[in-house]
Amino acid sequence: MSDETVIEISNVWKIFGARPEEALRAIREEGLTKAQVLAKYNAVVGVADVSLSVNRGEIYCIMGLSGSGKSTLVRHFNRLLEPTDGKILIEGTDVMGLGPKDLQTFRNRKIGMVFQNFALMPHRSVLDNVAMPLEIRQISKNDRMRQAAAILDIVELGAWGSKFAHELSGGMQQRVGLARALAANPDVLLMDEPFSALDPLIRRQLQDEFIRLSKILKKTTVFITHDLDEAVRIGDRIAIMRDGRLVQTGTAEEIVMNPADDYVSDFVAGISRLKVVHAHAVMQPFDAYIQDHGPLWEDAPRVDPGETLSTLINLAIDKTDAIIVSKDGKDIGVITRSDILRTVVEGTEMS
Repeated sequence: MSDETVIEISNVWKIFGARPEEALRAIREEGLTKAQVLAKYNAVVGVADVSLSVNRGEIYCIMGLSGSGKSTLVRHFNRLLEPTDGKILIEGTDVMGLGPKDLQTFRNRKIGMVFQNFALMPHRSVLDNVAMPLEIRQISKNDRMRQAAAILDIVELGAWGSKFAHELSGGMQQRVGLARALAANPDVLLMDEPFSALDPLIRRQLQDEFIRLSKILKKTTVFITHDLDEAVRIGDRIAIMRDGRLVQTGTAEEIVMNPADDYVSDFVAGISRLKVVHAHAVMQPFDAYIQDHGPLWEDAPRVDPGETLSTLINLAIDKTDAIIVSKDGKDIGVITRSDILRTVVEGTEMS
């Protein structure tokens, strides 16, 4: 993942109703709430003044409860929905400035999308389904079939190309949907709750598969989910939405350790900290600790700043009262049993 921004969304609003511009003006000038907008204009605020950026190669998870606006927001990225106001830049392209023909080309070449429902064509084979984006691009049949077969191999369905959708399990159909989105080699992948309709075991298997593919293909991905465990497993960063607004953005660790408000605290209360919290978030500065407590013994265990809380607990139980955190050969922090216990207890109290 690089620091290069691929997606930049600025002050995006989506208001559903007959008078969206009038309702938005009232929100800005009179400070109307979502409920007041509904009562006065019979309009629904789907997305409210959302700004965010996604870096190249990043998996950016947008999550929230049903009705939070997450799926509505992602449909603005490729203009399946037209925003009431705001700016959308993808790879430097002003998406709002594209005419119908350019928008169609942009969608086909730049963005792949995977929906919750598999949306496979029942009369086409698996291979034909995967090749559809290339067919739209008018690539020759031999070339598109060859490329589609290569993608099927990547998602480990190479032997199923001649089958039809009804002959595949739900998890396999979703992998075909993912392969179809990848076939056109898009720069950006949009995934709207792609695994939520699947059984828990199949969902976890597909999460693992997606993590594997992400490491290989390095696609910039916006992943919509209502499942915080899923977001924590796969996301580089997580954005939490409520009532159409972005409440907090950060890594799983940042959100769990420093929730922005009570809503986020409640949201993350059930998440185990053991594999989310890392040494750098628990440690005391090394120099300050030594100044207050004196030197540590030479054989005190050393860990990387990215080591998980689970590992720290095992070290503290088995070996020592204090653990040294080192980076690039330099000791930068100390973690005591009290630090670990406090972090665990605070997590337990939240839940």
